[in-house]
Amino acid sequence: MNRPSAKWAQAVAEAELRRPLPSRYAHSKGVARRATEVAGIVVDDAELFISAAVLHDVGYAPRLAETGFHPLDGARFLRDTHAADARLVQLVANHTFALLEAEERGLRDVLEAEFPLPEEQLLVDALVYCDMTTSPDGEQITAEARVTEIIGRYQADSVVGRFIRRAAPEIFAAVGRVEAVLAGQPR
Repeated sequence: MNRPSAKWAQAVAEAELRRPLPSRYAHSKGVARRATEVAGIVVDDAELFISAAVLHDVGYAPRLAETGFHPLDGARFLRDTHAADARLVQLVANHTFALLEAEERGLRDVLEAEFPLPEEQLLVDALVYCDMTTSPDGEQITAEARVTEIIGRYQADSVVGRFIRRAAPEIFAAVGRVEAVLAGQPR
């Protein structure tokens, strides 16, 4: 597959998430909506960006969960089953500071070796922005509220609990960078 299509990505996300994980699917659709709203900041990569937004959590699908680490499982599925665009797969694998969670899980070397961090910082930040300003039910919220919500769902000493506390400053910085770019855009 050459350039990813948002329509294709939506169909894949729906097929994998809608029935087994309706809340996760609602979140993914909400993240894609946010990506559509802000795609002007990555105009040359808008289709790639929106595709990554809707597919970022596809690795949660029960049939895809091999390692239990959704960024890695989702990226492998997209690469191996769909021969998806390499940049799309990298974005899914590395969304929202996945390297930090991979480290907590003892999978950082695996993630880095298979799916290097994308070089386009604005694209990476924009995906963090969309993910972290979308609630689990797909509604727009602040990044602070989203981090608080995640912390509330997980024990402090759990993998995700440790990860989100570590990643929070990076998340807020990425969201801030995107908000600065958006503020500088002509309306």
